[in-house]
Amino acid sequence: GCQGAQGRFAYKLLHDLFTNYSSALRPTEDTDRALNVTLQVTLSQIIDMDERNQVLTSYLWVRQAWLDAHLTWDKDAYDGIDSIRIPSSYVWRPDIILYNNADDHFGGSMETNVVLRSDGHIMWDSPAITKSSCKVDVSYFPFDGQQCLLTFGSWTYNGNQINLHNQLDTGDLTDFVENVEWEVLGMPAKRNVITYGCCSEPYPDVTYTLHLRRRASFYVFNLLLPCIMVSFLAPLSFYLPADSGEKVSLGVTVLLALTVFQLLVAESMPPSESVPLIGKYYIATMTMITASTALTIFIMNIHHCGPGARPIPAWARRLILHHMARLCCVYEVGESCKNPQQALAEQVSRGDPGGPGESPGKGEVGMKAGGCPRGRCLCHHDGLLRNVNYIAGCFRHHRATQRRTSEWKKVAKVMDRFFMWVFFLMVFFMSLLILGKAA
Repeated sequence: GCQGAQGRFAYKLLHDLFTNYSSALRPTEDTDRALNVTLQVTLSQIIDMDERNQVLTSYLWVRQAWLDAHLTWDKDAYDGIDSIRIPSSYVWRPDIILYNNADDHFGGSMETNVVLRSDGHIMWDSPAITKSSCKVDVSYFPFDGQQCLLTFGSWTYNGNQINLHNQLDTGDLTDFVENVEWEVLGMPAKRNVITYGCCSEPYPDVTYTLHLRRRASFYVFNLLLPCIMVSFLAPLSFYLPADSGEKVSLGVTVLLALTVFQLLVAESMPPSESVPLIGKYYIATMTMITASTALTIFIMNIHHCGPGARPIPAWARRLILHHMARLCCVYEVGESCKNPQQALAEQVSRGDPGGPGESPGKGEVGMKAGGCPRGRCLCHHDGLLRNVNYIAGCFRHHRATQRRTSEWKKVAKVMDRFFMWVFFLMVFFMSLLILGKAA
């Protein structure tokens, strides 16, 4: 019986309140006074962050509170009823919208009930899925942080009609569902009063700044680490033997792999002038691999110098075959790593006829000096000696050409080993640099 009586009073209260009530007019007793409206936003979930289109999709709980001077009653006259819950369409509602809305349909808040109290205070809690425009800065992707603004304000009422305030200095994050990609660092709120060019009246708004930081583990394991491992394969093209025929193929394969990674990053990034950090790393690595492939072609040309190649210049012999070979520990069979020119010096000191500075005619003079006296030789001995001297000269010329070719091959080998360590250090320091910038 008590519940039935209170139900009858509730129906009577609803009938009495809305008999001469209109939800089209601003509910103030004095039309010259501004109506105070408080706003509080609770962030429930970040649904999606579209970096390419710069749109943030979030799930919010929006709470608005104001005083309706036409909806007050004496609770003692209605069996002590202090508050009722009625559809929000029954009462006047402030047209608070999201200024930076990026939704195609401009979907507003859900039509939920409002809580109406006996003193005229109305509290309206409504959930909303909003799409807001967010200026995305991907300069440090994937170690970037974003600041997305959520600006709420009245669309038609100016500051002289609706005085909008934020209830708290920050958005409510107590019921936030953690996002797998983004970490929320804070959501401070600030009230702004702006005078637009179209109107002379001030328009207050409440702006929530959502501070986000990307969780970079996914991108590190799927984009950065494979790129670093592939980059360390590029200097190994200098370690391959020149006769294998795979030196240039390895460089081109690594370059194509990095191009695929670069396209994957470019598809998810907005087409802006700011290049992301990982994109800069890809470009630098691709430039390095292109340079290494070009150097590999140059070194292979040196390696395959034919018999008609010129002798090695003195500065190249001193710089490459002596200092750089010792630095890179490149030596042939019989040579020492500490002194790669020891075997060559011993041959020169012994007077090896196969030395690079030996002339083919030197042996002919020795044969003439140490041969049999001309007076005691028969006539056919002269022809025989000339043939033997010719064969010996050809053999010495062949040995000198072979030695010169092997020296050019050693020059190519020393340059290969030197550039291998140089590019290894470049890849290592580039990787440290990108990780340092990320930190």
